[in-house]
Amino acid sequence: MKRYLETGNFAIAEAAVLAGCRFFAGYPITPATELAEAMSKRLPEVGGYYLQAEDECAAMHMCIGGALGGMKVMTGTSGPGFILYADPYGWALASEIPIVVLNSGRVGPVSGITGAPGQGEFYNVRFPTQGGNYETIVLAPNSAQEAFYLTVEAFYLAERFRMPVTLLADQLVTDGMEDISVPETDAEKAQMGLRFKDREINYGPEFYPAVDKIDIPPVVLGHNTGALCSDWTPTEEGYDTEEVEACHKHVYRLIYKVRNHKDLITRYEAFALDDDPELVVVSFGTPSRVVKSAVKKARETGMKVGALRLISLWPFPDELFWRRATYLSVELNYDGQLVREIQRACPKDSRVHFLGQCGELPGVQELLTVFQSLLDGKTISPINWQREAW
Repeated sequence: MKRYLETGNFAIAEAAVLAGCRFFAGYPITPATELAEAMSKRLPEVGGYYLQAEDECAAMHMCIGGALGGMKVMTGTSGPGFILYADPYGWALASEIPIVVLNSGRVGPVSGITGAPGQGEFYNVRFPTQGGNYETIVLAPNSAQEAFYLTVEAFYLAERFRMPVTLLADQLVTDGMEDISVPETDAEKAQMGLRFKDREINYGPEFYPAVDKIDIPPVVLGHNTGALCSDWTPTEEGYDTEEVEACHKHVYRLIYKVRNHKDLITRYEAFALDDDPELVVVSFGTPSRVVKSAVKKARETGMKVGALRLISLWPFPDELFWRRATYLSVELNYDGQLVREIQRACPKDSRVHFLGQCGELPGVQELLTVFQSLLDGKTISPINWQREAW
């Protein structure tokens, strides 16, 4: 292994190159700019291409073009830029084009605070485009090293499911400097558990079959395939159509190729859940690191507390929330987003609470106070203008 003291953006760039990415298009935006800078340096070194687009919408369209040409592609941005991906993201979903997308979360709304971490994109990455009728795959690392691993995994899933996969990493992950190990041999790649899948070419004649199967090669234009690509509803051969039945078949595939293969996607970390805890603390991204430290200290004082960290956010892992318990969602936002899915998924007689902060992590002692309050059957105490929004 080669070791670095570097940022998460550096780790993501190295992972993308290792996974076979050879095209990156993007537009500068804090805190994802360093990813574009790293890719502009690395890709020419391996025979790849970097393009700075005039805006984020153009960058995503360029990635679609690169993927349709047969290349593994990537783009990266933050919240304001991710919104501009909406139209081409929908095209990539509907036309089943493999792309890896980084969304580095910062404080919103809109431009918000550019240099502080936020988790206000939880629902944006689930519904990144208009019209519904699709599923998404979203992975959320909590460290630079895990960002490396999940970037490689995102390219693997993008190829198998032939669709865009989003990496949702908050600003502390992408900008924070940590110890990073990068494998240099096949044995080290296997040791790290990395999975790879080469780009294949679909030669038809059924380019968009109405089935839930995965591992169908994506459409590549040229190469004597006779393939077609459009952002309209396609027939199975790829021709545009306005037939409702064709839309039904196409949408079935976009939804159930993901739902029926969740076992290949779902990732999570359970901590201290073996003894049926009274309180389950749920989080993702950087806050999960503080949560784990707080739960460890809580256990040392006798509190029956456990933690659940979601690594794959979408499709949402409903099956993890079977316990009748008190749940606490810890998030870097004030409106409460993950908490809504917890309430929907958990047993109806469970109690669900929300602790939100904006731009900074909660402290361990603060979490311990909240844990004790909830275990005593109380709500989270309001502080001045702050209150539990849930």
